[in-house]
Amino acid sequence: MIEDHGKDNDEMALFRAAMQDVAPLPVSDKVIHNDPKAPPYPRKERYVEEIAPNDTLSDHISVAMETGDAWSYVRPGMPHQTLRRLRRGYWGIQHNLDLHGCTREEARQQLIAFLDHCIQRKMRCVRVIHGKGLSSKNREPVLKSRIGNWLMQHTDVLAFCQAKPEDGGGGAVLILLKAGA
Repeated sequence: MIEDHGKDNDEMALFRAAMQDVAPLPVSDKVIHNDPKAPPYPRKERYVEEIAPNDTLSDHISVAMETGDAWSYVRPGMPHQTLRRLRRGYWGIQHNLDLHGCTREEARQQLIAFLDHCIQRKMRCVRVIHGKGLSSKNREPVLKSRIGNWLMQHTDVLAFCQAKPEDGGGGAVLILLKAGA
């Protein structure tokens, strides 16, 4: 087979000519608003209306999220960069809640009270320690998936992910709350 290098060179010359005035877009995860009063995050009123009130977080609402050891969630409409930043420790952990030894109902009530407390004090990033479930029946975490579902129902939770190993790993979750909520 005879290759036609002249055709390849012609196509490259055409491509370069077409692209000569093109400049790459700046890399940014920030949205520039013309209105200084615009919220720093997208609001989706329809979605917010579908979420349960914060004091009635349900076990019966099962919301799909990434499963596995390194599970995570980012609210629809939020940039995925938010989740990356949360995982990398962009926001420092401002408060902790340890739920070791709690029943499901105790954990739900403590989580609601904890999040309300943190929101009132305008905290951004908090950690909930739920344990790895090593002492549980069948050595499976009882609270981990429930906490994930409860957090997804809470209107002030923007994202959450498994903590880094030094912050609790698979036995803890980092939560990003709305700014100034």
